[in-house]
Amino acid sequence: MAKERHWIMFWDMVSPLYDLFENIYNSKVYTGTGKKVAELIEPSDEVLECACGTGAISIFIAQKCKRLVATDFATGMLKKAAKKCRNYSNTTFKKADITNIKCKGGCFDKAVAGNVIHLLSEPEKALHELWRVVKPGGKIIIPTYINMSKGTGTAAVKFITLLGADFKRQFDLDSYKKFFADKGYSDVEYHVIDGRMPCAIAVITKKS
Repeated sequence: MAKERHWIMFWDMVSPLYDLFENIYNSKVYTGTGKKVAELIEPSDEVLECACGTGAISIFIAQKCKRLVATDFATGMLKKAAKKCRNYSNTTFKKADITNIKCKGGCFDKAVAGNVIHLLSEPEKALHELWRVVKPGGKIIIPTYINMSKGTGTAAVKFITLLGADFKRQFDLDSYKKFFADKGYSDVEYHVIDGRMPCAIAVITKKS
């Protein structure tokens, strides 16, 4: 519990500067990821977003979907995201834990979890929950930085770690694909947004 409080406090602390850092360091990927995720969203979709952070992806999803429920466990991040998306009446923000989503199964057409898998001690719990809340035929969309693809990405992670972030694992594209294969997910497509710290978007289809 103490470790969880420390983790929440870290993200609350960095929330005012998070967008500034990303836009200066990795702007092409930061905006490109949101745009690519939005391409995977239909106008009729009801979408759950976990670990929404400051709303970098939320702002693009909100413009496409029927309804968006965006969640995070850090209040500071949620406040920033809500402000960013204040003009979209189809969007609500809630504090929530990605490993224990409080809703019944099969509620959403799409579930999105951006740049969080590498931070979790037990990512399989999050994957299970995302799978559970998506309708049969729906998609789970998981963008994650593949920082090991480039030296610049590795250096950035070292800097963020010094500030207090806790990376449980790091990926390049091959190890990211292996991660999902090892977890038993076979129907996965991948999109890569290239830049200083590239991002790989895994798209898992929940077959009917």
